[in-house]
Amino acid sequence: MSVEAADRVAAVVSSWPGTPLQTSWFEFLLDGSLLEKHLQKSNPDPTPVQLIIQFLEQASKPSVNEQNQVQPPADNRRNRTLKLLALKVAAHMKWDLDVLEKGLTIPVLNMLLNELLCVSKVPPGVKHVDLDLSTLPPTTAMGVIIYNRWAIRTIVLSSFPEKQTKPGPHQMNMLSIVQQEKEMTENILTVLKEQAADSISVLEGALQLKKDFYVHTLRTLDLLAADAAANGETESSTAGLCISADELHCQVHYDLGGIFFQQGCTDQPAHEKARDHFRQTKELLKKLDSTIHVHLDEKRLAGYWNACKALTGDCDPSDSQTLPYDQINSLIRACNYQAVIEAFIKDNVSRSLPNHFRRSVLREFLYKVQQGESGLDEVCHKICVCNAIRDALEGEILSVRFQQLLLKPSKRIVDFILEVCTRSLEKDCPPETSRRNMANFMKTLCESLEELSLVFMVSSHKLFMELLKEEERKVLVEQMRKRSATINLSAKPLPSFYDIPASASVNIGQLEQQLILSLEPRRIRQILIELHGMAERPFWRVNSKWEVPSDYINVILSIKDNLTKDLVYILMAKGLHCISIKDFGHARQLFSACLELVTEFSPKLRQVMLNEMLLLEVRAHETMAAEGSKERPPPDLVSRVRGYLEMRIHDLPLRQVVGEECVAFMLNWRENDYLTLQVPPSLVMNNPYIKLGQLLASTCKELPGPKESRRTAKELWDVVVQICSVSIQHKRNNDGRVGLIKQRESSMGILHRSKFITFIKKLREPLVLTTLISLFVRLHSIVRDDIVNEVTAEHLSIWPSSLPNIQAVDVEAVAVTVKELVSYALTLNPNNQSWLITQADIYFVTNQYSAALNLYLQAGAVCSDFFTKAVPPDVYTDQVLKRMIKCCSMMNCHTQVAVLCQFLREVDYMTAFKALQEQNSHDAMDSFYDYIWDVTILEYLTHIHHKRGETEKRQIAVKAIGQTELNTSNPEEVLQLAAQKRKKRFLQAMAKLYF
Repeated sequence: MSVEAADRVAAVVSSWPGTPLQTSWFEFLLDGSLLEKHLQKSNPDPTPVQLIIQFLEQASKPSVNEQNQVQPPADNRRNRTLKLLALKVAAHMKWDLDVLEKGLTIPVLNMLLNELLCVSKVPPGVKHVDLDLSTLPPTTAMGVIIYNRWAIRTIVLSSFPEKQTKPGPHQMNMLSIVQQEKEMTENILTVLKEQAADSISVLEGALQLKKDFYVHTLRTLDLLAADAAANGETESSTAGLCISADELHCQVHYDLGGIFFQQGCTDQPAHEKARDHFRQTKELLKKLDSTIHVHLDEKRLAGYWNACKALTGDCDPSDSQTLPYDQINSLIRACNYQAVIEAFIKDNVSRSLPNHFRRSVLREFLYKVQQGESGLDEVCHKICVCNAIRDALEGEILSVRFQQLLLKPSKRIVDFILEVCTRSLEKDCPPETSRRNMANFMKTLCESLEELSLVFMVSSHKLFMELLKEEERKVLVEQMRKRSATINLSAKPLPSFYDIPASASVNIGQLEQQLILSLEPRRIRQILIELHGMAERPFWRVNSKWEVPSDYINVILSIKDNLTKDLVYILMAKGLHCISIKDFGHARQLFSACLELVTEFSPKLRQVMLNEMLLLEVRAHETMAAEGSKERPPPDLVSRVRGYLEMRIHDLPLRQVVGEECVAFMLNWRENDYLTLQVPPSLVMNNPYIKLGQLLASTCKELPGPKESRRTAKELWDVVVQICSVSIQHKRNNDGRVGLIKQRESSMGILHRSKFITFIKKLREPLVLTTLISLFVRLHSIVRDDIVNEVTAEHLSIWPSSLPNIQAVDVEAVAVTVKELVSYALTLNPNNQSWLITQADIYFVTNQYSAALNLYLQAGAVCSDFFTKAVPPDVYTDQVLKRMIKCCSMMNCHTQVAVLCQFLREVDYMTAFKALQEQNSHDAMDSFYDYIWDVTILEYLTHIHHKRGETEKRQIAVKAIGQTELNTSNPEEVLQLAAQKRKKRFLQAMAKLYF
């Protein structure tokens, strides 16, 4: 490089902004004064915790001797100085465990505090619990206290769940380093937990000491080093940083409270100990003017304190901050629920309780209701109301639970809502925002209530009048008046109706109201006679909800006498409504009266009513059957159904639903002989439902049968394929090529697919449904053309294995129909193992693995008395088991995969071993080892845990393999019995997980 070039480079370098280089760890060894100067900086780089890590890492590096053998770290001057430097940094941080725990890992902090014990002259080999702290030098006692405080704090912190950090790209050997650190941490935690009782005893002993304490500083550590160099003794124990007894006791009480609170999960009295320690902490905090040496989270302390009081029932009247919590908790424990409600109402004014606390109280009561405690429903409703009004006052969205309560509220609840609203604004001068929010709430309340009498209660209330302006009230009342046209009129009219003079129109309104409400035919007739005497208008239009089938409209409206027309229309509309709500008693009365009326003047309407009454009886009997009745329909009803199917009357309006339900009725009650042998051929040709019924009945009769008897099955197949097919048109594109267009709206079959689905959902007979499921599963498999992921069902062999015109079949329609059909069948019988397996397969092939596994387990449970018996091998076939294995694998439940691999006829070791190699397993891992009976898999588990250094899990695997019943020298019967026992227990455990 020339001189000029060198100058240019120098100029460029000198123009870069100056960034100070990080100080290296070895520089502190060379210059004894450098550490203190470095720590005095505002932002030292490296930071204090980084320095501790660097010093201890260098001091603990193993050495290599002349024979190239790895030796423990040498105890030389360099390493002792590095450890002392790490202690000096910690002393500069005033031994603040909060900061040290955040910056250092458990192994590093363990090494640091063990060094503190060494320099503090704690006698080696003596248990801390055996030491008398009162006789030890001050800094020695303080070293013991700091170590044992860290021990119990670490136990508590390790019990908190931590999110696993995803490792980045590891360098060479990085994984093994991480694994070693994890193993070291587990080992240290094991020792700390074993010595937890001793650590607690040491700290409780420290609370008995009333003198001041001293902790090492940079200066005392320098003195110790100098004394050690001279004669190994020092008298500088009281030269350290002085910490008053109250400060130390405050910190120790807090740490002991934490460990006792954690132990309270399994030892209830420990909560009382925790409460006492936290009380002492709070009292000492108040006593101390400044808390320089007390490092605790006061928010966490307040949370601990509230939790302890709630768990122990302790109430401290002097504690004004948490008094509302204590009051509510004590009232709940005393079962004084009315007082809880009263406290919530008062809190709507003071707003001292947080919303999340109020909601948690409601959840607690709802949980008690679920557990079967009686008499709490009304309490839940009232607390829900109080919370909703609190939300409303603060402009929050009303809860879903409150909105559900408004769907069918009682008068008492509305009264209570108005009372709470009034009392929640009892301040001398409530804020304008609260008044506005309450006004909006009352408007919302009016709009949400369906019963006009309840609306009137709200709109005539004093608070409603005060909060809403006159214009707002008028608009709201007008909205309610318009809505009243579609709602049953209430006993009390709306305020706007008061202006109507008492005239004939009022009487008409009252009679129309009675007409809407009445279900008694004679009373309906009497009201209509009175109404026609007052006004001549069509009263069948009084209620827009009255509807009769469009097939009958023209026949009824052609009746010349207006009174008769109204009466027929209303009787039929009310009867049909009663059928829809399953009130068959009133429906029979209304239809009988209508039949009697029309018989006098219209044979056509008489037959219409007979048909509707037949449909009524069919639906009534099918409803009874759906509710569990096994009683067969009377012969008279079956005869009437046959008569309807064969009926031929010219120009008679027929509702297709009647014929549809009659065919479904015959199939449901296995009247297959009539459908296959006696139904007239002309009827089969003209009525698609009868055609379907005949083919279904014939196919079911032939199951199971020889191949030559499957002609009917082929015919049913062709009909269903046509229903699921669409017409295809050829269209020439712009580029001249011919493309295919599927017309989804036009069906080529005897029925539209939607009507076919509706018909299927009227069927209940298991064999008919199984046949249809089987047909659609085969069709689905053909159109999907996925051999690996096929859905299974019964009787698949009776259907064709190919389609001549597969392009015409609507694939999406077939897929949707399969899902709808199987889901519907399972609503009728959720314990049909064949349907459960089919539904599970559907979920499996659509990658819904959790749902699939749930159903595979259900199928096994229903045929084995919840796995108390062995699941039959024809249910848990190898294919089903392999699919269960894949489900578990896709959900990262790899231990479950390994257990299921044993269920196969030939154990799949390759899959099991691969699964056990996975470390990211989302199941309970070693808790499943007791369910493994295959010794080879257990041996592999032992090996893999040993390789990873997972001592505890290896011990569990060793314990499992050491059970005598798994000894390979046992007779085959004993081994089989051991396997069966584990199979049952494993499947029961899986059912608890996934059901």
